[in-house]
Amino acid sequence: MVNRESRRRTAVRAVLVAAAAAGLLAGCSGSGSSGGSSAKASGVSSDSLSADPLTAVRSAADDTGHSGYVQDATTLTTSSAAKQMTLHGTASYDYSSGLGQMVVTIPPGDGSTGKLTEVVSPGVVYMQNTAAKVPAGKWVVVSVQQLADGNLVSSGATDPATAADALRGAQTATPAGSSTVDGVVLKQYTGTLELTPAATATGGGAAVGLAQAAKTFTVQKIPYQVWLDPQGRIHKIVEIFTFSRVPGSSAAKDQVVVVSTGEFSDFGTPVKVSVPPKADIYEAQPSGQ
Repeated sequence: MVNRESRRRTAVRAVLVAAAAAGLLAGCSGSGSSGGSSAKASGVSSDSLSADPLTAVRSAADDTGHSGYVQDATTLTTSSAAKQMTLHGTASYDYSSGLGQMVVTIPPGDGSTGKLTEVVSPGVVYMQNTAAKVPAGKWVVVSVQQLADGNLVSSGATDPATAADALRGAQTATPAGSSTVDGVVLKQYTGTLELTPAATATGGGAAVGLAQAAKTFTVQKIPYQVWLDPQGRIHKIVEIFTFSRVPGSSAAKDQVVVVSTGEFSDFGTPVKVSVPPKADIYEAQPSGQ
């Protein structure tokens, strides 16, 4: 007899499999929301970019969060010995509530397609997928601790606050020139970051996913590139994560490289994000009901 919990787990797997059209979760799913930055009530940041590169990068999460809100265009490319796939999406984040929402388009293939919509909150994610075997309009609740990667890549995108929080663990930061985009001068920095110190610096529920991912990713020194404006806010960020499709394997053929890119915009422009109502949460019924 299939009980309610086993059905719920089946629903969770269905949503995650839909997100894993590129094999993203193979070997990476297991077994919070970010929000280490407090938002200023005005939604306007008075921060300025530090002259010290490492300080500038490590402060980027706070400086971005002080805007109150941010929107993001996401691109996530996975490459392995077997295949390569790119996923595109959009995201928005409300630093005052610590809630974010992402919508990722799952391209046709591997028996799954459609859109994956996700609401991130401290330690918990709510997922809805048009192709999953879940009643239309319903959401599946997943604990970040159920995801070995801490939800940094398993849903097809890295939410903007988590991507920024990872920079708190920057170990090196090298200036790489500047460029002007839409009239704003952006300074580029490159270096490596580590997720364990990032989790420690972030603290609270936002640290759970970072700490979880630190145990899973096979390359501990994570390469990054980031473009910061004169207020220290992130305009573009690229982080490169690596994990093994076969847990514990260090063989090159088993490695999956994930390039996660976020392009931030609309700083301080209010966005509306809310946790799905309880009535919309999928609760599998026991067999026979």
